[in-house]
Amino acid sequence: MAARLLDLPLGAFRGQALGRDWLVVRTLFAGGASEKLVARSLDGADYVSLNLYRLEAGPRLKPCEMPAAKVADFVADLIPTRPV
Repeated sequence: MAARLLDLPLGAFRGQALGRDWLVVRTLFAGGASEKLVARSLDGADYVSLNLYRLEAGPRLKPCEMPAAKVADFVADLIPTRPV
């Protein structure tokens, strides 16, 4: 999943995932050592939020109050459609 996040644009963009349209924001911190992704479905029915830390021992995913599987499914299915 860490590699898949690198394929996504930085900043705000619209995308499609899991049968919905989303507004997504991807932000890097600490020179790229950590990142945050927050997404809200445009129909208001769903939300995804995660932090990823790129450590020497390997990437560590920290979903924000949701199952890691939900975050992984979202990131794997997300297709950016246009910048905001």
